[in-house]
Amino acid sequence: MGEISIETLKGEINRLKKEKNAVILAHYYNRPEIQDICDYLGDSLGLSQEAGRTDAKIILFCGVNFMAETASIISPDKKVIVPDNRAGCSLAESINGDDICKWREQNPEGVVVSYVNTTAETKAFSDICCTSANALKVVESIPEGKKILFVPDKNLGAYIKLKTGRDIDLWEGDCCVHERFDTKTVMEMVKNYPMADILIHPESNCSGDPAIHKLPQAYFYSTSGMLSHVKNSSKNQFVIITEMEIIHQLKKENPNREFIPAGSRALCGQMKKNTLEKVLLALQNEAPEIRVPDELRERAWLPIKRMLEVK
Repeated sequence: MGEISIETLKGEINRLKKEKNAVILAHYYNRPEIQDICDYLGDSLGLSQEAGRTDAKIILFCGVNFMAETASIISPDKKVIVPDNRAGCSLAESINGDDICKWREQNPEGVVVSYVNTTAETKAFSDICCTSANALKVVESIPEGKKILFVPDKNLGAYIKLKTGRDIDLWEGDCCVHERFDTKTVMEMVKNYPMADILIHPESNCSGDPAIHKLPQAYFYSTSGMLSHVKNSSKNQFVIITEMEIIHQLKKENPNREFIPAGSRALCGQMKKNTLEKVLLALQNEAPEIRVPDELRERAWLPIKRMLEVK
């Protein structure tokens, strides 16, 4: 494409977006310049809801592939495109439909709760989906006494198991970024920043540790929950234990607060495959397209619909 300034890229993206009736959805883990150009910035739950509400003809989804698949499932009448269809997710790819079928053979009355960070195939074999923002409500909506399989994130599952006391089998998947945040990491941040609130994503490796939950300054949140906490807090300093690009939005909304990332390597390499140049190319070519086949989409839609109906 050659050397093009960021402002020129943004101008052309905005022009094409209007011309083609496109909407840009982006997750908080994207590069700051992509966060700044999107129409809707959110976490997995918010993005799923927005995909169902938009009147746009084209959804350009800046995230990873499973997120675009979810948009395709929710809005089959829209064309869903991505900047880079090689942006995968090791967590989502850690399980498939056959794995769920094997568990069901041993637990025919069980309920499979599938984190939204899964492929369309995995969702199609699940009973209900959840996000980190609504996982507690989803699990609590399941009748008492039901055996539950929570897939694929063992850390989020351990958090839910600890908070609900439910009979939950955990799939041994994890996010390569959040897996780094263990109990030692949190305790070091508490020691180094005693006046800070410690905001922890429940995908983190410490999420099932009761000792962390007893810390008065530790809070577990989805990315949108972190933004809400800071907005409503009187504190001035916050340790952020999740992918560090969320700090861009935290600083924009709270320019006089201090945000400390838990580690300089807390970056998702898959999300970083999305660039402004690729966003422009995707709009120009209306590709790469992510489309879930109709038969698979119909099966995967039901657990997502159940999730969206949980109040």
